Amino acid sequence: MKTVLVTGGVRGIGLVIAETFLVKGYRVCVSYSKDEASASAAREKGIEAYCADVSKEADVLSLFQKVGKVDILVNNAGVSLIKQIQDVSVSEYEQVFDVNMKGAFLCCREAAKAMISCGSGLIVNVSSVWGEVGGSCESVYSASKAALLGFTKALAKELGYSGVRVNAVSPGVIDTKMNAHFSKADMAALCEEIPLGRLGVGEDVAKAVLFLEENTYITGIDLPINGGFSVV
Repeated sequence: MKTVLVTGGVRGIGLVIAETFLVKGYRVCVSYSKDEASASAAREKGIEAYCADVSKEADVLSLFQKVGKVDILVNNAGVSLIKQIQDVSVSEYEQVFDVNMKGAFLCCREAAKAMISCGSGLIVNVSSVWGEVGGSCESVYSASKAALLGFTKALAKELGYSGVRVNAVSPGVIDTKMNAHFSKADMAALCEEIPLGRLGVGEDVAKAVLFLEENTYITGIDLPINGGFSVV
């Protein structure tokens, strides 16, 4: 049985990804940093949930000791920041990059050790449409997600000869709690900008991750999941 580790996997997109692999018969592990209630709910479904702050090296090392060998790593844990650049503090900048980029780096580093040894494995980094095209008032968040895309491509080249594949998925506007700050009017306006005319849902992203697991001749790509929002 293959083991899947989804960071930030007790709610939102991460939870849907975890549930999708669980239904397919994988051993599913997730990490979370604070939400004990959601972690308990995930455990009731048969998901192994471990508390770990992926921005901290000690937590990541402990996480991988508990989980063991990981066949599929999904770096989903992330934080957003909506502010004009002149209002962004250094601590806010560091928090975004610590979670979104450093967290992915630490998890990739640990997962890669066992993957290289056995000559197989899949890493999927969850970026964002803003990492592809940039988002106004989300410059730091956009930069962190763009960095993740560059990291994905470089790591795919580095690990490919060891049989390890590395890809990214870039969700657009997905109907999750992370976007709850948008008003109904904002959501309606966003939908008008999306060629398919609707917001995405967690299942759209989960199906894309599963596709990348099932097609073993794909590596180094960024798969946009945004209903055409980034089409220019």
